Amino acid sequence: MRILVTGAAGFIGSNYVRYVLSEHPNAYVVALDKLTYAGNLANLAEFAKDPRFEFVRADICDTEAVGDAIAGCDALVNFAGESHVDRSVIDPAAFVRTNVEGIRVLMEAARAHGLQRVVHVSTDEVYGHVPVGSADEDARLAPRNPYSASKAGGELLALAYFTSFDLPVMVTRGANTIGPFQYPEKAIPVFVTNAIEDKPLPIYGEGKAVRNYMYVCDHCAGIDLVLHKGNPGEVYNVGVEFEVNTLTLATSILDLLDKPRSLMRLIEDRPGHDYRYSLNSARLEALGWQPQYTFPEALAETVNWYVENEDWWRAIKSGGYGEYYERNYAERLARSRPVAAG
Repeated sequence: MRILVTGAAGFIGSNYVRYVLSEHPNAYVVALDKLTYAGNLANLAEFAKDPRFEFVRADICDTEAVGDAIAGCDALVNFAGESHVDRSVIDPAAFVRTNVEGIRVLMEAARAHGLQRVVHVSTDEVYGHVPVGSADEDARLAPRNPYSASKAGGELLALAYFTSFDLPVMVTRGANTIGPFQYPEKAIPVFVTNAIEDKPLPIYGEGKAVRNYMYVCDHCAGIDLVLHKGNPGEVYNVGVEFEVNTLTLATSILDLLDKPRSLMRLIEDRPGHDYRYSLNSARLEALGWQPQYTFPEALAETVNWYVENEDWWRAIKSGGYGEYYERNYAERLARSRPVAAG
């Protein structure tokens, strides 16, 4: 199978390329990425001389470039998109452009070239806040910020191509994912890298927001299973059951790094903050998927990777990342509060 993987130089995309080339000896990957701030060619450096891999620098909104890249491919797995809630609050327009219009371009290209399988990777955040229980794939979509709203729009458009044009589209909605190569704007890499540098860990609100963190290898395995065995027109949740709130998460990271808990700081909450996500992944489990990593294992693996790969994240934090970090956190940290002892 020749697979076009878009957003391939990002966090989950690059790990998926790694998974495919490891698990499928006869697969060929065309990796497409615009190389925005979160797309890093260093994430794919190990494949530069692999005859089963080629890289194309392009924007998924570029019709001609996407058409050229998809020619000859059998399948498409789309990871491309703007992906950070805080940035979506600052600049919603960029999220609508990439996460909705970009999907239209991809679906048109897939349709024109007669692809056999299309997987669009979405997020559990399209369900919005889930106060009790777990959302299954038929739950109402209730996004509450520009990021999740644009992701909901993009996946609904992708699914419309199945209904309207019989394009074999499947959608995955993944839980929060952790592991190697995650850009240090998301909670865990922010906490880990700040702790290594003895900088404060910015915790929104009272630190009570709950997430289900899944290791990236498990997420990639779920997406790949949907690619090969999923039913066109279906949506598949990819998530784990273990729940952890932000305070517990930060405490666990500091303990793993043997850093003082006094580094934790409570900051002003962000707008539209969803306080709990939870997925029912029974549909994917029925295909044979089971996560291989417990949360403690996933967190330890992740923390250890950042400890051992300081050159990777220090290069990022010394660049344009600093401007975003200051814009998002400086004033909040100036007004922050310590976490009460006990």
